[in-house]
Amino acid sequence: MFQIIGIVLLFGLVFGSFLMSGGNMGVIIEAAPHELMAILGAGVASFLISNSMTTIKATGGGFAKIFSGPKWKASDYSDVLSLLFVLTKMMKQKGVVAVESHIENPDSSTIFSKYPRILKDHFAIDFICDTLRMMTMNLEDPHQVEDHMEKQLEKHHHEALMPPHALQSLADALPALGIVAAVLGIIKTMGAITEPPEVLGGMIGSALVGTFLGVFMAYGLVGPMATRLTDVVNEESALYNIIRSVLVAHLHGNAAQISVEIGRGAVPSASQPSFAELETHLNSVPAE
Repeated sequence: MFQIIGIVLLFGLVFGSFLMSGGNMGVIIEAAPHELMAILGAGVASFLISNSMTTIKATGGGFAKIFSGPKWKASDYSDVLSLLFVLTKMMKQKGVVAVESHIENPDSSTIFSKYPRILKDHFAIDFICDTLRMMTMNLEDPHQVEDHMEKQLEKHHHEALMPPHALQSLADALPALGIVAAVLGIIKTMGAITEPPEVLGGMIGSALVGTFLGVFMAYGLVGPMATRLTDVVNEESALYNIIRSVLVAHLHGNAAQISVEIGRGAVPSASQPSFAELETHLNSVPAE
């Protein structure tokens, strides 16, 4: 919602100030189609040249996140803590063998099926199951497991940040591409140097529209969108850091309740449940 409001304000205030100062929108409207064709055409071409198909597809999907925000809600953080509480408590009470059937086939697990939103995130499920699987193989060195988990998170986060980086690269290129469009307009103007001043003035004004549009789109639209998408990716990664915190705490020999409390500390402040709220949520989880 705020992103849409921001875009409306951006266009309203920029072009409103231009009109209030006596500017003629007709010049911009007339020049915009061919200037945008040059700028956006070159921008899309450079975007395709510099990115893989995976990044291009992910960037397309990332536009929805810019407006919808992070996919995790406050209830999801409580759910992942509850899921990890059940798994670590089971391992403490019944041993690692008790969780094998659940981590080998989480889609049919009675534990994982209680948290469908978490189950839909393949990385989160693989991250949990692969780490627990390592524990069942008696790899109990907390530092080794923590190092492995950290590398997994770094890899995933690096890949998740590729779309916003691609958008930011496009934003960085747009002002220069606007200058390219303006230079083409100046070349056209110089070819008509014998025309009267009023004609040359219109042609120069049309050329400068290219510079304006390049800078306007870079710093008003694409750049802020890249920043917003980066923030969304960073916030979504918090859930994976919670998983790491809980499982590492479990490996250090802490009780399930303590491990989950450590994980609660990694929940983003805006979505963090209080100690009492989490305890109530955990008490409502049916025993396996």
